[in-house]
Amino acid sequence: MIYSMTAFARKQFKGDWGTAVWEIRSVNQRYLETYFRLPEQFRGIEAKLKEIFRKTLQRGKIECSLRFDANNGNSDALCMNQELAAQLIQNAQWVLDKAGSGALNPIDILKWPGVMQAPEQDSDAITIELMTAFKETLNEFIDSRAAEGGNLAEFIEQRLAAISEQANKVRSFMPEIQVWQKARILKKFEDAHVDLDSNRVEQELVLIAQKSDVAEELDRLDSHISESRNVLQKGGPVGRRLDFMMQEFNREANTLGSKVINSEITAAAVECKVLIEQMREQVQNIE
Repeated sequence: MIYSMTAFARKQFKGDWGTAVWEIRSVNQRYLETYFRLPEQFRGIEAKLKEIFRKTLQRGKIECSLRFDANNGNSDALCMNQELAAQLIQNAQWVLDKAGSGALNPIDILKWPGVMQAPEQDSDAITIELMTAFKETLNEFIDSRAAEGGNLAEFIEQRLAAISEQANKVRSFMPEIQVWQKARILKKFEDAHVDLDSNRVEQELVLIAQKSDVAEELDRLDSHISESRNVLQKGGPVGRRLDFMMQEFNREANTLGSKVINSEITAAAVECKVLIEQMREQVQNIE
């Protein structure tokens, strides 16, 4: 299976502890790079997340974020440490009695550290749930990469078929070109009023045939097409291999365009270069 480096996944999860939203997105990158935006209380899981990405993905710039909203909005979200408050009141009253003046402000008691407390949550249990939610989000993310990768593979296969069609078209023109070249050479001799020397004619024809022979280039194009299809069928992280194949395709298309002088074959060579460039742009997004 082919995987795209461009993908996105987002999942929201709810628990007794509150609500969490995981988001994972990626774009093409030569190597694997990971970036995280996590709440401060969950910074400890960053190394574990990075290791999961390293074992799962090969290439791409990955951005992973977590939004966490705890359940602190309920009426019983805060509780009072009554024992501590009673001690503070007792001690504050003693101070006032000794001072002989002043009044006890209950708000000051409530503000004292430790008097009002949020219910304690089991951070380890929450972390376990968040990691389970992350893995579910990651699975959706990988499915998204696979779906887009399938589209890219289909796109490339269509261009490979079109290049094969252009190569076959060039082959079909070659006999006609060879006849035309021979007639042109003979016409030049006649126009120059030169006595025809069969050996000289044969030499000229051999030289021209060598300059315009594209059989080798067409065979290599066929070979590259076959190899590219094998790579697509094999699947996995094949982006670098396909990128190399695009360079080989370009080399043969350039040689093909420089050898022939027939306008139809030149047009076929140009069309091949257009198709190769279209593939090259999409190959940049393959893992």
